[in-house]
Amino acid sequence: MFDIQEELKRLPQRSGVYMFLTSSEEIVYVGKAINLRNRVRSYFTEANLVHPKVRNIRAVTVRFEYIVTDTETEALVLECNLIKEHQPRYNVLLKDDKSYPYIKVTVGEDFPRVFSTRDYDEDGSKYFGPFTSSYAVTQTLEQIHKIWPLRRTAKKITAGQISGRPCLNYHIGLCPGPCGLHISKEDYGERVAQILEFLSGKHEAVLRELQTQMEAAADELLFEKAAGLRDKIQAINRINEAQKAERISEGDQDIIAFAANADEALFQVFFIRDGKMTGREHLMVYGVADADPPAIMTQFITQFYSGTPFVPKELILQHPIEDETIIKAWLAQERGKKVQISVPSRGDKLKLVKLAENNAIITLEQFGKHIKREEERTTGAMEEIRTALGLEGDFFRIEAYDISNIQGYENVGSMVVFEGGKARRNDYRKFKIKSLAGGDANDYAAMQEVLSRRLRRYEEGDSKFSRLPHIIFVDGGKGHISAAREVLDKLGIDLPVCGMVKDHRHRTRALLYKGEEITMPLGGEGFKLVTRIQEEVHRFALEYHRKLRSKAATKSVLDDIPGVGGTRRKALLMRFGTVEAIKAASEEDLAATPGMNKKAAKAVIDFFSGS
Repeated sequence: MFDIQEELKRLPQRSGVYMFLTSSEEIVYVGKAINLRNRVRSYFTEANLVHPKVRNIRAVTVRFEYIVTDTETEALVLECNLIKEHQPRYNVLLKDDKSYPYIKVTVGEDFPRVFSTRDYDEDGSKYFGPFTSSYAVTQTLEQIHKIWPLRRTAKKITAGQISGRPCLNYHIGLCPGPCGLHISKEDYGERVAQILEFLSGKHEAVLRELQTQMEAAADELLFEKAAGLRDKIQAINRINEAQKAERISEGDQDIIAFAANADEALFQVFFIRDGKMTGREHLMVYGVADADPPAIMTQFITQFYSGTPFVPKELILQHPIEDETIIKAWLAQERGKKVQISVPSRGDKLKLVKLAENNAIITLEQFGKHIKREEERTTGAMEEIRTALGLEGDFFRIEAYDISNIQGYENVGSMVVFEGGKARRNDYRKFKIKSLAGGDANDYAAMQEVLSRRLRRYEEGDSKFSRLPHIIFVDGGKGHISAAREVLDKLGIDLPVCGMVKDHRHRTRALLYKGEEITMPLGGEGFKLVTRIQEEVHRFALEYHRKLRSKAATKSVLDDIPGVGGTRRKALLMRFGTVEAIKAASEEDLAATPGMNKKAAKAVIDFFSGS
């Protein structure tokens, strides 16, 4: 039994991260502390109960854990990682699944390529961005390929070796043809070097180099080459003029402001790169009802820049942040250089912050109805279900289970998870039933196997099954509920189990709980959520079932012949066309097939003869 008061006395006076957990082992809050003892104890003093957030955390916390760190910066990074991994309900949470485009230069290749990507890998390539506008990336790449034509295919090309016939791009002047040795590695590398300078914003250096080359070509009476270089210089000058007209500041900066409404805040981020605005983005943050502006801004900064491949030289903020010294040190570590943080009170920077703030207010107003509607569909729906079932205490995580068995082929089980009324797809799991032979249709036994395997993985400490639900839904009636209850009782786990029953048209009708059918208003959000859960768990099971059937349909009888692997199977089918033709072939004909030998040929004959 965890005694909170006794454990509070044992807390170290060190920096670190702490986590509050419920009776179902759900992490509901993660925080960092310069002094763990002082910080954690503050949650259990009467003075702090005036804060609604602290009261809510205290009401569900049955124990806490902590991790000691050597520095405050380590605590900051660890806190951010844990928040992203566990999504605790009482933390300020940034929900953003977007990825941004980059321009990638594969400098590790003999003949590098330049293209757009949304994946940032530690592969030795050069990356430029991120950009919020895919259109801007496309336009930039078009300009680059016009001025410095490069290869665009992904096939490997090695210097000094012919890699194939030049493609159409070579013949129309859009590729220098390295695959056919039409350009040397050195000349190609010179183009790439100029592109890297251009993408780094060093346009003047590129122009000087091109001017020198143009004058040298003219002196050597190479007028066609000089004219081509002149065209490149003019193209870069046009780009420069357009960028100068757009310039609003100096260097790389992010302008960040937000507008709050109830428990949500909408952040507006303006991206300024090399003095011009390259794009903007709005992002929603949840769980801000009881947090002050500096706390909200701090959580956004730490989550937004955690793991990002690009940190600008300066952050210009609407509100100051907490632990600024620690966060600046961490950002500098991420960037590799010093990072400035400012909260302007006048001048051009304040105008930019006000612009971002006004955009945040307008966007939040536009999304206000959507946010309210989403809240009704999720947390409001969960509350309706809890009330209908008469449950008390935590009601946040629902796990739903279904069994699929079609036409006597395979039994499979599915588990889908909803938290706070939203699907948590990373926690979905699928099970291939092992205890039933072939397609034996015994849904109750299959349900018991699925639940037993899931709950035993929890007891074994498997990280993929580390949290218990607050309620279990099964797609079925009394028999399915009894099967699930038997497993829970055997393992000594006390969880409510609810059946999702359907009408004669196979549509969701009601919930079955403690032997009684619980009906809810058909137009209510609670009923709609139950319907979504039932449809989702059924869909997930069918999807897995179809995948297994498809895999079985493509399986060949040749797969079971010992000593005949993939290469030999392919060779046999290419020569003989069908399995029947292979079966009728002589041992000599089989052995004469490319890749085969006498031993493999005999294995084929023995397999089909049954010996």
